[in-house]
Amino acid sequence: MNWLGCSKRGGRLTGRPHTSEIWFALHGSTLYMLSGGGERSDWVKNARRSPEVRVRINEHHFAGRARAVRPPDEESLARRLLFEKYEPGYDRDLTDWSRSALPIAVDLEEHADV
Repeated sequence: MNWLGCSKRGGRLTGRPHTSEIWFALHGSTLYMLSGGGERSDWVKNARRSPEVRVRINEHHFAGRARAVRPPDEESLARRLLFEKYEPGYDRDLTDWSRSALPIAVDLEEHADV
């Protein structure tokens, strides 16, 4: 998945769109990501400043609104979905990352290719 609008020097600093690759899991119309850098990650800072975002998954584009994941049950879901998706094919243990990384959600709008 590519997140459009985030980077070290893009987004909140320049106002220009920028693309970053981010691990994600999709559940219904909500996209979940975990930030290993927590609040220090540039893409998290960008999303907090400008929560209206665009994402690209393969050739499909979506608009959405980024938010922190708050309810404990949703946080647990986000962590489990990402761990189960990426742990089997990764060459290192992702347990600590899946437990400590900051969960961020994007509620996607229904229309693709925005």
